[in-house]
Amino acid sequence: MTGPVNLREVEQAARAILDKVRDDYFAGGAQDEVTVRGNESAFERLALLPRVLTGAGEPSPEVTLLGERASMPVLLAPTAFHELAHPEGERATARAAAAAGTILISAMLSTVAIEDIAAEARKVSTEHEPPIWFQLYLQPDLGFTEAIVRRAEAAGCRALVVTADSPALGRHERNDRNDFHDLPPGMKCPNLAEQAGEVRNVVLSPEISWRHIEWLRETTSLPILLKGVLHPDDARLAADHGAAGVIVSNHGGRQLDTTPPSIRLLPRIADAVEGRVPILLDGGVRRGTDVVKALALGARAVAIGRPVVWGLAYDGEAGVTKVLDLLRREIVNALTLCGYADPAAVRRDLVEEPPWR
Repeated sequence: MTGPVNLREVEQAARAILDKVRDDYFAGGAQDEVTVRGNESAFERLALLPRVLTGAGEPSPEVTLLGERASMPVLLAPTAFHELAHPEGERATARAAAAAGTILISAMLSTVAIEDIAAEARKVSTEHEPPIWFQLYLQPDLGFTEAIVRRAEAAGCRALVVTADSPALGRHERNDRNDFHDLPPGMKCPNLAEQAGEVRNVVLSPEISWRHIEWLRETTSLPILLKGVLHPDDARLAADHGAAGVIVSNHGGRQLDTTPPSIRLLPRIADAVEGRVPILLDGGVRRGTDVVKALALGARAVAIGRPVVWGLAYDGEAGVTKVLDLLRREIVNALTLCGYADPAAVRRDLVEEPPWR
């Protein structure tokens, strides 16, 4: 194996390539970035207690989510503006995800239209329809929101992932220092284009509520997952309102700073949901052992954001492929050493937790 041998080295290689303004945009978070750091350090505080002599055999990291097969319990989280990292942007990301056989959650604020993203994935995944979910910021203009949903449906997306933790934009002081608040000339968000061709700005509104989730359920037959759930009561409400899944997430530390690390809240969310809907997690996943810890604490799978962008910046499609391949190898290794063959069989007693609860 040549080049970076883990995700940290991919990050280092990418950040050496990116100019400072774009690097700050991808790497940074809200205010003091306490949550950004905490997402990663929380995994380090968790210990694995492997079982021995289980006779489990060679692991298969495949999982099924909402009827969708994924080659491993790792999805690509929705991250905006991939063309800031590489000229091919989300086109390259889509091909890498399809080649890896895992689920891409395509961002509403992508720099490539969802129709083109799906087309690129189909170039690679020729034997079956590539699994793509679409991330949605519910807009106060429900007519415009419905138009976006219809585009996602027509493009072949299999689920909607509603980002629920963004009633306003988090304060990014790195971007303020760099005066970086708009895309460079030539880049846009085509998913926000109207029929006349004009591209709208996304609207983040504190008026978005559970009634909008009910409206969305009546508007589409696609399963709806809620992303950005941190409070156990909200996880229960999500299940009560017909969500098909919840994603435990603090937006990678980019919204409200000093929220707890996602992995720290995962067991409480799992206890609250009681198996009614599948749980996913994002935030701070950098190793295969992190994935196994998340599985043990109640997640069906995890999603990665910044590592995908760093792989893209490092080497385009090949860089994203490398990130996914490295993580898959580490997951298989960790499952083997822990005595498990099936990701779905991992139990909570595999993890020794510090006294948070």
